[in-house]
Amino acid sequence: MRIAFLGTPDFAVSCLAELVAAGHEIACVYSQPPAPRGRGHELKPSPVHAFAEGLGLPVRTPVSMKTPDEIAAFQALDLDAAVVVAFGQILVKAVLEAPRHGCFNLHASLLPRWRGAAPIQRAIMAGDPVTGVQVMRMSEGLDEGPILMSEQVRIDRLETAGSLHDKLAAVGARLLPVALAAIERGGAVETPQAAEGVTYAKKIKSAEARIDWTRPAAEVDAHIRGLSPFPGAWFEAPSEKGPVRVKALLSRVEDAEGSPGQALNDALLIACGDGAVRLLKAQREGKGAQDADVFTRGFPIPAGTILA
Repeated sequence: MRIAFLGTPDFAVSCLAELVAAGHEIACVYSQPPAPRGRGHELKPSPVHAFAEGLGLPVRTPVSMKTPDEIAAFQALDLDAAVVVAFGQILVKAVLEAPRHGCFNLHASLLPRWRGAAPIQRAIMAGDPVTGVQVMRMSEGLDEGPILMSEQVRIDRLETAGSLHDKLAAVGARLLPVALAAIERGGAVETPQAAEGVTYAKKIKSAEARIDWTRPAAEVDAHIRGLSPFPGAWFEAPSEKGPVRVKALLSRVEDAEGSPGQALNDALLIACGDGAVRLLKAQREGKGAQDADVFTRGFPIPAGTILA
């Protein structure tokens, strides 16, 4: 089919690659405009933008898809379908109705749970045992369209947002070409979303990244893994030069008790409001991520230390 692909982050790159490999004609790739990245804050293209240019595909990076000129340009592509994967903009009705078969979104949750911007992180932070990816027909409402295809993915005990991201991206990349083939032959079955169980995955804010050691260990553990590797759940550890910010990047729950925030041994076993978490990977300001044994050799946190 002749399609447009709308996507921005790494999560969408493998999906675009699979659609190209499946033989679809990519009329145009849409992505968010180049943004400042790295220490020099140079304007750099998004991962999808860079990948598409490497393949010689035409790329558009509109600030908004709502302007009359952008709507007209999209309509002029004469599309069979459009595929949206983490694009980052709301599409208006005129855009949604432009392709002959419609617009289809790959979403990284089991809808209607975790509609919105951060479904991968929110699923882990909530302690969900499973999540998944789904292909849905887009509607004007936020992630409210009927489901065409779905695949569940288990959330493991040591799963982080980073590792789950990679799993879901791989599953989604396999699912999309199958869904488009069904759409092309008229065999796609569309199932309305359930009215019950709707939740929203709000965008992650930096203010919620600080660890609250008074919460139960299971919640602290889910908080740490759900925000790893970015933005990273953090705490402050005392040092001779003053408090040092440390990101906790991987943890597990253990059966131990103590005052919330207290180091129970020299190996990063930290008491919570109920139970304890063992930090398995951490990162100091200005340093790289390190496994716990390496981290504590360079920055000991001895038993009895109180973390804030």
